Amino acid sequence: MSEPVIQVENVTQRFRLIQERPDTVRELFSKIFRNHSSFHDFEAVKNVSFEVPCGQTLGLIGRNGSGKSTLLKIIAGVYRPSKGKVTVNGSLAPLIELGAGFHHELTGRENILLNGLLMGYSKREMLERQQGIIDFADIGEFIDSPVKQYSSGMYMRLAFAVAIEVDPQILVVDEILGVGDLGFQEKCFERIRRFRASGKTILLVTHSMETVLQNCDRALLLDHGNLLADGPPEDTVALYRNLVTPEVVGAH
Repeated sequence: MSEPVIQVENVTQRFRLIQERPDTVRELFSKIFRNHSSFHDFEAVKNVSFEVPCGQTLGLIGRNGSGKSTLLKIIAGVYRPSKGKVTVNGSLAPLIELGAGFHHELTGRENILLNGLLMGYSKREMLERQQGIIDFADIGEFIDSPVKQYSSGMYMRLAFAVAIEVDPQILVVDEILGVGDLGFQEKCFERIRRFRASGKTILLVTHSMETVLQNCDRALLLDHGNLLADGPPEDTVALYRNLVTPEVVGAH
């Protein structure tokens, strides 16, 4: 059996949450000397382990606050886990936060080059890919405007175009395909399907169960940081729907 392209081993991510903010410096020192703690630790991901083989499309589902996005950021290298280990074998393009890799004062064209350089590509390689990225993003003359002038839809178009055109071995997508018009969303999913057909690996966080059922080979269910299920999309989605049904009923 070939080595997995992603290996997550006993990963825990802990954050420190401030419970109350002192209004003055005197209050701050008073709390310190009285040994009154104004924070507590929160575990967003709790001892999670799984492997992803090459060529698999894996969906991550769960309610808001379940730890999905945090887990993706750990895999993408945005966070270093508090405990455990993550191994990624292959080039990875993360689509986690809109415009996270963009410099707001630079133009879209300049950011294409900057993002490529940050992902390890040469200037010549990015110039060769540049027109394909511009054509896919389809944002017209805004490509030569500073990205601080972009709408969220323009951000998403350019971010997705850069990620998909640099041809990574692993694509990590966190819900951002919900931004933009239906035509562009279908364009993105068509490219994801081609990406999948070429044997690349995809990690996809989404609240759309239909997207998971139509595009994923396997799905993980997270709840309050715990991995509740890992299996075929149909089984995992059914479990998730059972999990949220009491909330839906209670809301009526």
